[in-house]
Amino acid sequence: MNNALVETEKRMKGAVEAFQGELTTLRTGRASLALVDGINIDYYGSQTPLDQVAALSVPDPTTITIAPWEPKVLAEI
Repeated sequence: MNNALVETEKRMKGAVEAFQGELTTLRTGRASLALVDGINIDYYGSQTPLDQVAALSVPDPTTITIAPWEPKVLAEI
């Protein structure tokens, strides 16, 4: 019984952490780079996180700017 309780508690904590991560992508009236955190692109045949192939910034509350370091990557983005 104790093992089941420990396992259940571990899984519940994992679910709460995952939910908290999802909440960071919700729109709160301000643009957030968390909105693009989970985006991967095909970069020379491998899935690569967007922030590793482009500069990301939030210049104002409603805009996210994505500036790729290589012009060829723009089509993938």
